Amino acid sequence: MPATLAISRPAADEHVEYYAKYIQLVPGDDAMEALRSQIGDTVRLLQPLDESRALHRYAPGKWSIKEVVGHLADAERVFAYRALRFGRADATPLPGFDENTYVPAGRFDTRPLAELVQEYEAVRASSLALFRGMDGEALLRRGAANGNPISVRALAWILAGHELHHRGILTERYGLGK
Repeated sequence: MPATLAISRPAADEHVEYYAKYIQLVPGDDAMEALRSQIGDTVRLLQPLDESRALHRYAPGKWSIKEVVGHLADAERVFAYRALRFGRADATPLPGFDENTYVPAGRFDTRPLAELVQEYEAVRASSLALFRGMDGEALLRRGAANGNPISVRALAWILAGHELHHRGILTERYGLGK
């Protein structure tokens, strides 16, 4: 199995329509390349922030920047776990997860931003290792999560698009990188 296996775009029937918004954000034709390259841009966006700025919320009731970073790590873990299960031919349906429960329980605002960013980088490195270990057959396997069918390769694209979605919010609504 090649170490540089490309993960091509999933077909529309490999995920529910909801995830198309994430997949469409990802440029190019290889999710592995996107997953490898984009993490550096996100880290560079967050590095200049001090702890006070990292607690900023763009509106009452919205997540802080630290909470967004914690959410990125949590969501990546959940989606990578789904990819692991389905990629290993385990078609047991998996439950959904409620990010609005996870974020407060994660207590991300009590942790240093640098630690949260390092954790997210480690989670991404783990996701890359997982996908590198899969062949074409594994990437096409499907399962159901939260009652919806999804393929392993769609999960790789969703991970990349989810990061881009939240990076866009960090730029547009939180004013980062401007």
